[in-house]
Amino acid sequence: MFADESGSPVLENPDPTFPLFVLNAVLVGKDAYAETIVPRLQRLKFDFVGHDQLILHERDIRRQQNAFAFLQTNVETREAFIERINEIVAVGDFEIIAAVIDKVRLVHRYADPWSPYELALHFCLEKLLERLLALGQAGRLVHVVFEGRGRKEDAALELHFRRIVANEVRWGYRQPDFRQVLWEPLFIDKKSNSSGLQLADLMARPIGLKVLRPLQENRAFEILRPKMAFGGLKTFP
Repeated sequence: MFADESGSPVLENPDPTFPLFVLNAVLVGKDAYAETIVPRLQRLKFDFVGHDQLILHERDIRRQQNAFAFLQTNVETREAFIERINEIVAVGDFEIIAAVIDKVRLVHRYADPWSPYELALHFCLEKLLERLLALGQAGRLVHVVFEGRGRKEDAALELHFRRIVANEVRWGYRQPDFRQVLWEPLFIDKKSNSSGLQLADLMARPIGLKVLRPLQENRAFEILRPKMAFGGLKTFP
Protein backbone atom coordinates (compact mmCIF):
# COMPACT_ATOMS: atom_id res chain seq x y z
CA MET A 1 0.00 0.00 0.00
CA PHE A 2 1.26 3.46 -0.92
CA ALA A 3 -0.10 6.39 1.11
CA ASP A 4 0.07 10.12 0.47
CA GLU A 5 -1.96 13.08 1.65
CA SER A 6 -3.59 16.32 0.58
CA GLY A 7 -4.10 19.22 2.93
CA SER A 8 -2.37 19.87 6.22
CA PRO A 9 -2.95 17.73 9.34
CA VAL A 10 -2.54 20.87 11.48
CA LEU A 11 -5.82 21.82 13.13
CA GLU A 12 -5.08 25.50 13.79
CA ASN A 13 -6.14 28.08 11.17
CA PRO A 14 -7.43 25.67 8.50
CA ASP A 15 -7.34 26.81 4.89
CA PRO A 16 -10.92 28.05 4.20
CA THR A 17 -10.68 26.86 0.58
CA PHE A 18 -9.66 23.31 1.61
CA PRO A 19 -10.30 22.72 5.35
CA LEU A 20 -9.71 18.99 4.98
CA PHE A 21 -7.02 16.44 5.54
CA VAL A 22 -7.05 13.57 3.05
CA LEU A 23 -5.02 10.39 3.43
CA ASN A 24 -5.19 8.40 0.24
CA ALA A 25 -3.77 4.91 -0.14
CA VAL A 26 -3.28 2.70 -3.17
CA LEU A 27 -3.57 -1.02 -2.49
CA VAL A 28 -1.93 -2.94 -5.31
CA GLY A 29 -0.63 -6.43 -5.99
CA LYS A 30 3.11 -6.61 -6.65
CA ASP A 31 2.74 -8.26 -10.07
CA ALA A 32 0.31 -5.62 -11.34
CA TYR A 33 2.50 -2.86 -9.95
CA ALA A 34 5.78 -4.10 -11.42
CA GLU A 35 4.46 -5.38 -14.75
CA THR A 36 1.88 -2.77 -15.79
CA ILE A 37 1.54 0.32 -13.57
CA VAL A 38 5.22 1.28 -13.31
CA PRO A 39 5.95 0.73 -17.04
CA ARG A 40 2.91 2.81 -18.05
CA LEU A 41 3.96 5.71 -15.83
CA GLN A 42 7.54 5.46 -17.13
CA ARG A 43 6.31 5.54 -20.72
CA LEU A 44 4.17 8.60 -19.95
CA LYS A 45 7.25 10.45 -18.70
CA PHE A 46 9.43 9.44 -21.65
CA ASP A 47 6.72 10.46 -24.12
CA PHE A 48 6.19 13.94 -22.68
CA VAL A 49 9.57 15.04 -21.29
CA GLY A 50 12.07 12.52 -22.70
CA HIS A 51 13.26 11.05 -19.39
CA ASP A 52 11.88 9.16 -16.41
CA GLN A 53 13.07 11.47 -13.63
CA LEU A 54 9.88 13.54 -13.73
CA ILE A 55 8.07 13.22 -10.39
CA LEU A 56 4.30 13.51 -10.80
CA HIS A 57 3.04 16.04 -8.27
CA GLU A 58 -0.64 16.97 -8.33
CA ARG A 59 -0.13 20.53 -7.16
CA ASP A 60 2.52 21.33 -9.76
CA ILE A 61 0.49 19.69 -12.53
CA ARG A 62 -2.61 21.65 -11.52
CA ARG A 63 -0.67 24.92 -11.45
CA GLN A 64 1.44 24.05 -14.51
CA GLN A 65 4.61 25.08 -12.68
CA ASN A 66 8.17 23.87 -12.03
CA ALA A 67 8.79 20.65 -13.98
CA PHE A 68 5.28 20.91 -15.46
CA ALA A 69 5.64 24.35 -17.01
CA PHE A 70 5.65 22.53 -20.37
CA LEU A 71 1.88 22.12 -19.91
CA GLN A 72 1.56 25.84 -20.64
CA THR A 73 2.82 25.27 -24.19
CA ASN A 74 -0.59 24.63 -25.67
CA VAL A 75 -3.96 23.21 -24.73
CA GLU A 76 -3.44 20.10 -26.84
CA THR A 77 -0.33 19.05 -24.91
CA ARG A 78 -2.02 19.74 -21.58
CA GLU A 79 -5.15 17.78 -22.46
CA ALA A 80 -3.15 14.88 -23.88
CA PHE A 81 -1.04 14.67 -20.71
CA ILE A 82 -4.07 14.70 -18.39
CA GLU A 83 -5.85 12.17 -20.57
CA ARG A 84 -2.90 9.77 -20.41
CA ILE A 85 -2.86 10.00 -16.62
CA ASN A 86 -6.61 9.41 -16.50
CA GLU A 87 -6.23 6.36 -18.73
CA ILE A 88 -3.45 4.88 -16.58
CA VAL A 89 -5.56 5.34 -13.47
CA ALA A 90 -8.75 4.02 -15.07
CA VAL A 91 -7.22 0.75 -16.30
CA GLY A 92 -4.84 0.23 -13.39
CA ASP A 93 -5.42 -2.91 -11.35
CA PHE A 94 -5.48 -1.41 -7.86
CA GLU A 95 -7.91 -0.37 -5.14
CA ILE A 96 -8.20 2.89 -3.23
CA ILE A 97 -8.59 3.34 0.50
CA ALA A 98 -9.04 6.95 1.57
CA ALA A 99 -10.03 8.87 4.67
CA VAL A 100 -11.15 12.50 4.64
CA ILE A 101 -11.10 14.45 7.90
CA ASP A 102 -13.06 17.71 8.12
CA LYS A 103 -10.84 19.70 10.48
CA VAL A 104 -13.40 22.42 11.24
CA ARG A 105 -16.09 19.93 12.23
CA LEU A 106 -13.55 17.86 14.16
CA VAL A 107 -12.58 20.80 16.37
CA HIS A 108 -16.20 21.80 16.91
CA ARG A 109 -17.25 18.28 17.91
CA TYR A 110 -14.34 17.19 20.12
CA ALA A 111 -12.70 19.18 22.92
CA ASP A 112 -9.41 17.30 22.56
CA PRO A 113 -9.39 15.68 19.11
CA TRP A 114 -6.83 13.26 17.79
CA SER A 115 -4.46 14.40 15.06
CA PRO A 116 -6.24 14.28 11.67
CA TYR A 117 -3.35 12.18 10.35
CA GLU A 118 -3.68 9.64 13.16
CA LEU A 119 -7.45 9.43 12.68
CA ALA A 120 -7.13 8.99 8.93
CA LEU A 121 -4.42 6.37 9.37
CA HIS A 122 -6.59 4.40 11.77
CA PHE A 123 -9.53 4.39 9.38
CA CYS A 124 -7.36 3.39 6.42
CA LEU A 125 -5.66 0.56 8.30
CA GLU A 126 -9.03 -0.81 9.42
CA LYS A 127 -10.23 -0.99 5.83
CA LEU A 128 -6.87 -2.29 4.62
CA LEU A 129 -7.00 -5.13 7.14
CA GLU A 130 -10.52 -6.00 6.01
CA ARG A 131 -9.47 -6.10 2.35
CA LEU A 132 -6.29 -8.08 2.99
CA LEU A 133 -8.20 -10.75 4.90
CA ALA A 134 -10.80 -10.92 2.12
CA LEU A 135 -7.94 -11.38 -0.36
CA GLY A 136 -6.49 -14.29 1.63
CA GLN A 137 -3.48 -12.40 2.97
CA ALA A 138 -3.75 -13.42 6.64
CA GLY A 139 -0.31 -13.98 8.12
CA ARG A 140 1.44 -12.30 5.19
CA LEU A 141 3.91 -9.41 5.36
CA VAL A 142 2.43 -6.16 4.03
CA HIS A 143 4.52 -3.06 3.41
CA VAL A 144 2.80 0.28 3.87
CA VAL A 145 4.79 3.00 2.10
CA PHE A 146 4.38 6.61 3.22
CA GLU A 147 5.82 9.77 1.77
CA GLY A 148 8.29 11.09 4.33
CA ARG A 149 7.47 14.47 5.89
CA GLY A 150 10.52 14.95 8.12
CA ARG A 151 12.37 12.96 10.77
CA LYS A 152 10.23 14.13 13.70
CA GLU A 153 6.91 13.74 11.89
CA ASP A 154 7.82 10.32 10.50
CA ALA A 155 8.93 9.04 13.91
CA ALA A 156 5.65 10.16 15.51
CA LEU A 157 3.56 8.57 12.76
CA GLU A 158 5.55 5.33 12.87
CA LEU A 159 5.00 5.12 16.64
CA HIS A 160 1.25 5.54 16.19
CA PHE A 161 1.23 3.06 13.28
CA ARG A 162 2.97 0.40 15.36
CA ARG A 163 0.60 1.01 18.27
CA ILE A 164 -2.40 0.53 16.00
CA VAL A 165 -1.16 -2.74 14.50
CA ALA A 166 -0.27 -4.01 17.99
CA ASN A 167 -3.95 -3.49 19.00
CA GLU A 168 -2.91 -0.80 21.50
CA VAL A 169 -5.12 1.96 20.05
CA ARG A 170 -8.86 1.73 20.51
CA TRP A 171 -11.26 3.92 18.60
CA GLY A 172 -15.02 3.51 18.17
CA TYR A 173 -17.02 0.34 18.53
CA ARG A 174 -14.96 -1.75 16.14
CA GLN A 175 -12.06 -3.69 17.64
CA PRO A 176 -10.29 -5.43 14.74
CA ASP A 177 -7.35 -7.69 15.43
CA PHE A 178 -4.57 -6.11 13.40
CA ARG A 179 -2.19 -8.90 14.39
CA GLN A 180 -3.76 -11.12 11.74
CA VAL A 181 -1.33 -9.48 9.28
CA LEU A 182 2.38 -8.65 9.57
CA TRP A 183 2.91 -4.93 9.02
CA GLU A 184 5.99 -2.96 8.01
CA PRO A 185 5.86 0.82 7.49
CA LEU A 186 8.33 2.53 5.17
CA PHE A 187 8.88 6.29 5.00
CA ILE A 188 10.25 7.34 1.62
CA ASP A 189 11.34 10.72 0.30
CA LYS A 190 9.29 11.96 -2.66
CA LYS A 191 12.57 12.28 -4.58
CA SER A 192 12.74 8.48 -4.63
CA ASN A 193 10.42 8.71 -7.65
CA SER A 194 8.10 5.98 -6.35
CA SER A 195 5.31 5.33 -8.87
CA GLY A 196 2.98 4.20 -6.09
CA LEU A 197 3.44 7.36 -4.05
CA GLN A 198 2.91 9.48 -7.14
CA LEU A 199 -0.36 7.70 -7.90
CA ALA A 200 -1.54 8.23 -4.33
CA ASP A 201 -0.63 11.92 -4.55
CA LEU A 202 -2.48 12.45 -7.83
CA MET A 203 -5.74 11.10 -6.41
CA ALA A 204 -5.84 12.66 -2.95
CA ARG A 205 -7.05 16.17 -3.78
CA PRO A 206 -9.86 15.10 -6.18
CA ILE A 207 -11.20 12.84 -3.41
CA GLY A 208 -11.14 15.73 -0.96
CA LEU A 209 -12.85 18.06 -3.42
CA LYS A 210 -15.66 15.55 -3.92
CA VAL A 211 -16.30 15.55 -0.16
CA LEU A 212 -15.96 19.34 0.08
CA ARG A 213 -18.17 20.15 -2.92
CA PRO A 214 -20.19 17.00 -3.70
CA LEU A 215 -22.38 18.65 -6.37
CA GLN A 216 -19.49 20.09 -8.36
CA GLU A 217 -18.42 18.25 -11.50
CA ASN A 218 -15.33 16.18 -10.69
CA ARG A 219 -14.22 14.02 -13.58
CA ALA A 220 -11.12 12.81 -11.77
CA PHE A 221 -13.20 11.45 -8.91
CA GLU A 222 -15.57 9.66 -11.29
CA ILE A 223 -12.55 7.80 -12.70
CA LEU A 224 -11.57 6.84 -9.16
CA ARG A 225 -15.03 5.84 -7.98
CA PRO A 226 -14.90 2.21 -9.26
CA LYS A 227 -11.65 1.71 -7.31
CA MET A 228 -13.63 2.34 -4.10
CA ALA A 229 -16.40 -0.10 -4.90
CA PHE A 230 -15.75 -2.03 -1.66
CA GLY A 231 -16.40 1.05 0.51
CA GLY A 232 -12.90 2.43 0.51
CA LEU A 233 -13.81 6.04 1.33
CA LYS A 234 -14.31 7.16 4.94
CA THR A 235 -15.31 10.71 5.91
CA PHE A 236 -15.13 12.00 9.49
CA PRO A 237 -16.71 13.37 11.55
